[in-house]
Amino acid sequence: MKIASLTSALLAGAFLAFPAMSAELRIGLNDDADVLDPAQSRTFVGRLVYTAMCDKLVDISQEMKIVPQLATEWAWSEGGNVLTMKIRDGVKFHDGEVLDAAAVVATIERNMTLPESRRKSELASVAKVEASGPLEVKFTLKSPDVTLLAQLSDRAGMIVSPKAAKELGANFGSKPVCAGPFKFVERIQQDRIVLEKFADYWDKDKILVDKITYLPIPDTTVKLANLRSGDLDIAERISASDAESVKNDPNLTYADVIGPGYMAMYANVANGERADNPLGKDKRLRQAFSLAIDREAISQIVYEGTAMAGNQPFPPSSPWFNKDLAVPARDIEKAKQLMKEAGYETLDIELQHANNTTQTQMMQVIQSMVAEAGFNVSLKATEFATLLSEQTAGNYQLSRSDWSGRIDPDGNLHQFVTCKGGINDVKYCNPEVDKLLDEARTSPDDAVRKEKYDAASVILADDMPIIYLGHQPYAYAISNKVEGFEPSPDGMMRLLGVSKK
Repeated sequence: MKIASLTSALLAGAFLAFPAMSAELRIGLNDDADVLDPAQSRTFVGRLVYTAMCDKLVDISQEMKIVPQLATEWAWSEGGNVLTMKIRDGVKFHDGEVLDAAAVVATIERNMTLPESRRKSELASVAKVEASGPLEVKFTLKSPDVTLLAQLSDRAGMIVSPKAAKELGANFGSKPVCAGPFKFVERIQQDRIVLEKFADYWDKDKILVDKITYLPIPDTTVKLANLRSGDLDIAERISASDAESVKNDPNLTYADVIGPGYMAMYANVANGERADNPLGKDKRLRQAFSLAIDREAISQIVYEGTAMAGNQPFPPSSPWFNKDLAVPARDIEKAKQLMKEAGYETLDIELQHANNTTQTQMMQVIQSMVAEAGFNVSLKATEFATLLSEQTAGNYQLSRSDWSGRIDPDGNLHQFVTCKGGINDVKYCNPEVDKLLDEARTSPDDAVRKEKYDAASVILADDMPIIYLGHQPYAYAISNKVEGFEPSPDGMMRLLGVSKK
C-alpha cells in the first residue's frame, strides 16, 4: 500500500516537473514565400505569414469592412487631404522596442523611400507623414485619396521595428521584426518558416497555440496526404478535385471562400529585351490568344465549377465589374482572323507558370485550347517566388500569376497598369489609363469612381497587357484537431482564437 502511494506521488511529481506539451500548428502552403519584408514582398503566401507575424494599422473584418488594429481610430479632415490616426498604447515589437507614432512614421517613410520598396505606388498620394503626438500620426496628402485606408490594411500598413529596419536595411527579410501575435524564429528556403508565440503581444489572450510552422508543398496530392497522416493541421488552396474527398473524410473539415482577386496571364509588352516579340508588340495577338480560351470550361474542368469565369480585375459579382464588357465566349474563328491580320498563321509562345498541381493542370488546358487558333505554347514550370523574380526582371514572354485582391478596387489595378506602378511587371504605360486611375483615387463618390474604372477597363480590354481568366476559390482542408479556424473573405489566414486539441 505504501509502495503504491509512493509510486503515485512520484508520478504526480514527474508530471509537475515537466511543462505541458506546447501546441504547434503546421500549415501546408501552395508555394514558398518571397522575401519576408512587407516593403519588398509580393507573394500571396507571404501575406499569409504576415497575417500571423505583422500587425497593420487597420485590418479587414469578416464583413470586408476596415476595422482597427494598431490604429484604434482615425479621422479625415481638410477636404480629405489629411488623415489622422490614433495609435494603440502599450504595443511592443518582437525585439522589445515600443511601437509609437515615431515607429509608424519610420515605417511609412521606409515604404516610400527604400529603393527596393514595392509600396511606393500604394503610398504615392502621401506628401508627408509625421507624429502629431506620442501616439498620433498625421498623413498629409498631395490630393485626396480614398484608397489610402485600404492600402494601410495590407503590407503598406504593416509596422516594423525601426531599430531592426535600420540595422538590416534591404536585408530586413532575413530576420523580420514586427508587432504581431507570433514572432519570427527561422526560415529555410523551400522547406519551412517557423514562428512562435509572442508573450508581450497586446492581445495575447487570443493566442491559443505556441508555434506555427509553414511548409511550402506545391503538390496538392502530397499536401493532402501529409494532412491525413497528421504531419499537417491545415492545407491551404487544395485542389478542387480533392474537395469531395475532404468533405467525406470524418477526420477533416472542408471550407472555402471566393476571394476579391483574380487569375491572369501577364504579357511582357515593354519589360526589357524579351518584350521584343510578336505577342508583346501586337495587341491583336493578345486579343486572339484571349479569344481562344474558354473561361467557363476552365472553371468546370480545373476547378469543378468552384471558380468564377472572368475577364476583368473584379469578379462579375462585384459592383466594380464593367457589365458592358461581358466575359467573352470562346471564338476560334475570330482569333484566327486577328492572327491573320497581324501576319501570322501560327506563333510560338513560352508561357511560364508556378509548379503547383492546379496551375499546371490549368496551363495544360489553355495550351490545348489556344493550339486550335495556331498558338504553339511551350510551358515552363517554375517555383513561384522565382516566377515573380523573372517577371520583375522581364525574363519572360507570357507569365501566369494570381492576385489575391484588395478591399478597394484600386488595389487590383493601379499598381499593375500605371506607368510607375510598383508591380507593373509588363511595363505597360498609357497616360490615359494613368489619368483615369489617378482620378478614381481622389473621388469620395463611388459612382464617379465607377465611371473612371469602366473607362479604364475599356482601354485595358483593347490593349490587353494582362489577360484575365477568372476568380478562384480559396479552399482549405482542416484537421478536426483544429478549432476556431474560419476562412476570411480576403483569403488571409487569421489565427487568433485558433486552437489545436
